[in-house]
Amino acid sequence: MTFLKTMTTTLSAAALLASTAGSALAVDLQFFFPVAVGGKAADTIQALTDEYAAAHPDVKIDAVYAGSYQDTITKTLTAAKGGTPPQLSVILSVDMFTLIEEDAIIPFDGLAKTDEDKAWLTSFYPAFMDNSMTGGKTYGIPFQRSTPVLYWNKEAFKEAGLDPNTPPATWEEMVEFGKKLTKTDSNGNVTQWGVRIPSSGFPYWLFQGLTTQNDVILANDAGNKTNFDDPKVVEALQFLVDLSVKHKVMQPGIVEWGSTPKAFFEGQAAMIWTTTGNLTNVRDNAPFDFGVAMLPANKRRGAPTGGGNFYIFKDSTDEQKAASFDFIKWITAPEQSAKWTIATGYVAPRADTWETPAMKDYVAGFPQALVARDQLEYAVAELATYQNQRITTIFNDALEAAITGTKTPADALKEAQAQAEAILKDYR
Repeated sequence: MTFLKTMTTTLSAAALLASTAGSALAVDLQFFFPVAVGGKAADTIQALTDEYAAAHPDVKIDAVYAGSYQDTITKTLTAAKGGTPPQLSVILSVDMFTLIEEDAIIPFDGLAKTDEDKAWLTSFYPAFMDNSMTGGKTYGIPFQRSTPVLYWNKEAFKEAGLDPNTPPATWEEMVEFGKKLTKTDSNGNVTQWGVRIPSSGFPYWLFQGLTTQNDVILANDAGNKTNFDDPKVVEALQFLVDLSVKHKVMQPGIVEWGSTPKAFFEGQAAMIWTTTGNLTNVRDNAPFDFGVAMLPANKRRGAPTGGGNFYIFKDSTDEQKAASFDFIKWITAPEQSAKWTIATGYVAPRADTWETPAMKDYVAGFPQALVARDQLEYAVAELATYQNQRITTIFNDALEAAITGTKTPADALKEAQAQAEAILKDYR
C-alpha cells in the first residue's frame, strides 16, 4: 500500500469567501480520510469535496488526509478522547464495533427523517451493509469498499500453454495452473511463481477468501464470538501453507502485500490475489494484457468485503450532524459514486451507480470492473469483532506461525481461538 503523508487541505478560497459572505452561521466540518492505495484517491476526494463546497457555500469542510487506515482510526480515537473529534470520517468498516464501544459515533437512522432519506439508507448492496449495521441500526455508510479478486497475466498463461481467457475456477485448478506457470532458471531458481496470495498487511482478509470458499465463517455478526479453530478453518490454512510447501506454486514464507502489484507487473507472479482497490493501478501499469476474475471456489464461491465506511461522530452539534449527513448522501449518490469508482477501482456500493451513463461507458471499455460487483452475490462480512485490532492481531499471528512453519495450522488456530475467547466472552 501507498501511504500519503498527513496533510490538511482547506477548500478553495472562493468557496471559503462565499461561505463567509453568505452566512454568519456557516457550518464547519472536519473530515478525516485515509489514503490507502494511491494518489488518485486523494485527488478525487478533494475534487468532489470542492464540488460540494461550491454548491453549498454555507458549509466549510477541512479535509484531513490522515494516512493509512490504521493511522486514521488511531488519530480519530485520540482526537475523540481529547474532546476534538472530526465530525465525519472514512474508517474501516471492521472498526465499527470499536467506535461503538468508544461511544464515538451515532447511527444514521436518527438522521434519516424523510422517506427519501430512509430509501437512501436501504440503497446499498446487502453484502456491504453486513459490516455497516448491528443491533438493527446503521452505523456506517459504504464508500471506499472492495473485495479481493484474482488478477492473471494472459501472456504468461499463453506461454504456459493455458487458455489466456480462462482463469482457474477452483482450488484444484489454481494449483494445476500454478504448476504450469511456475518457471525456474538453469540454476533451479524460481523466476516466476504461479500464484501470489499476500500474507502481510491484511493477512486475515485474503485468508478469509479461503475460509469463505471452504464454507466457514470466522466470526458471528454480533462481533462477540470467533470460530478460529473450526476444522474448516484449519483445512483452509493447511491449503494456504501447502501452496508453498507441498505444491510449490507460491513463494515460501510471508508474502508482502505492498509489493504484490509490482511483482505482478514485473512477471514475478502470474496470478495474484489483491483488492479491487488496485484495479486502476493494475490497469495503468501492467505491461501486458491481464484478466480479472472472482476468487476460485472450493466448497462454494466466496470472498470477504473490505474497505472503509463513512461515520458521523457523536460529539458534534446538531447542525454539524445534519451537514455531515447531507454531504455523505451527496458523495455516495450515483453521479459522484461513479466518478470515485472510475478513478480508483473501488466497488460502487449502490446498484443505481452502475446504471449511470459514466459507469456504462466505463465498463463497456473495461469489463473487468464488473467482476467485483458480481462477486458480491457470494460475499460475506469482513472479520469484525469487539476489540477488533486485538482479535485480528491474534489471528494474524496464528496465520504467520503456520505460514513460517513454527506451528501447525491446527495448533496455531487452537491457541488463537483460546485467546480470542478470553477477550470476547465479556461481550456476550
